[in-house]
Amino acid sequence: MSLKEWKRLGQDAYHRLEFATTTHYLEKYLPPGGLVLDAGGGPGRYAIHLAKMGYNVVLLDFTPELLDKARRQIKRAKVENKIDRVMHGTMCDLSSFDDGKFDAVLCLGGALSHVLDRHEREKAVHELIRVAKKGAPMFVSVIGQMALLVTELVRFPHEIEMDLFRRIRETGDYYGGCGFAPCHFYNPEEIKKEFENDGLAVSEMAGLEGLASGHPKETNRLYRKYPKAWNIWWETHLKTCMEPTSVGISEHFMIVCRK
Repeated sequence: MSLKEWKRLGQDAYHRLEFATTTHYLEKYLPPGGLVLDAGGGPGRYAIHLAKMGYNVVLLDFTPELLDKARRQIKRAKVENKIDRVMHGTMCDLSSFDDGKFDAVLCLGGALSHVLDRHEREKAVHELIRVAKKGAPMFVSVIGQMALLVTELVRFPHEIEMDLFRRIRETGDYYGGCGFAPCHFYNPEEIKKEFENDGLAVSEMAGLEGLASGHPKETNRLYRKYPKAWNIWWETHLKTCMEPTSVGISEHFMIVCRK
């Protein structure tokens, strides 16, 4: 997760869909209170949102610069008393925490996608589950493979001839070199299987951009010029974002599980 992540989630109506849809599901499934782990939480946008809702939060990230940004934003938001810790670490090794430590666990913004090695991703999933209390909700969002392939068609057609395209199509793996950090692009069944194999029940999956995915210009135009239509579109988005088609085509999608 880059230093641009704080700005990205609020920069325009299209990007706010990811944040607003995520928080919609947080508010739907979170317990009334308790201690929440925000793993890979970067600059702290979700941690601060949860702190304002009254939760105690542990924010963990691997990048010191992002943690510095988070500390500044936490201070600016005046929620220091609700942030238990801002700590350096990796979701692949949560040995600092006991089993069943947290009332809810978050791994948002595609942080899991940036764990490129498959075995390390599996380890991360296991660790996130381990530190959640029995019955605790878990929220994990990843970057979608299908949306990336469509983006190649629309924006980077010259790359379709490259081995890069075929590798992403066949494996979901991208090793960097074309202006984006190395990551693994998921399909919905893949991440569902990862959590079900660890014994979790999947409550819901949601496409965070949903039907608007890949259409930032049109989405932002609707928000600016047609406010009544925008309200209807947001209502439509919430009614359709859990449909398998909306999940599959989204740039980011989220799985909600319960331990």
